[in-house]
Amino acid sequence: ETALASGDFDDAAIEIFRVNWSNTTQRVLMRQGSLGEVRRSGSAFTAEVRGLSHYLQQPKGRLFQFGCDAEVGDARCGVDLALPAHRGTGAIMALEGGRVLIVSGLDTYAPGWFTRGLLSMASGANATRRIEVKRHGVVGALVSLEIWQAFSAPLAAGDAFTVTVGCDKQLATCRDRFQNARNYRGFPHMP
Repeated sequence: ETALASGDFDDAAIEIFRVNWSNTTQRVLMRQGSLGEVRRSGSAFTAEVRGLSHYLQQPKGRLFQFGCDAEVGDARCGVDLALPAHRGTGAIMALEGGRVLIVSGLDTYAPGWFTRGLLSMASGANATRRIEVKRHGVVGALVSLEIWQAFSAPLAAGDAFTVTVGCDKQLATCRDRFQNARNYRGFPHMP
């Protein structure tokens, strides 16, 4: 249930076989596909099985749009997320609800620096899980990270994390924050 809720089975490969029940080595592959939308109802779930033709309906290629279509830190973007200015480490000090984390270790970063960044848990029940940061705020001496949705397992004070810088995919951000305007993958001057 925890793995399902955290998305471990999103787009999982599915194979349907016809099998001789008395000798399971005798089987024939009938269909292939992937796991699609999962709906939960109480203690049960319903999963959509998508055929291979589903992938033909997915958009391919680039879109002509104002915003950048690269992900910060990928090969097309070129920003090095391993640099100390682009990566912070810390620990959770307290929780407000399931989505607002009061943290330590990020005191030297400006408010909003990690907004739209990626929070990767390094310890605790969610170790190795990652989620996007909705908002990075600083109020007085308190630094907070708000995440888009709660983790599947509860977070606890003392859980360690790493967070990478965020990008709003605008030319000004690429130019001013990262000095990377030459790798900007949007079309900011289109009519």
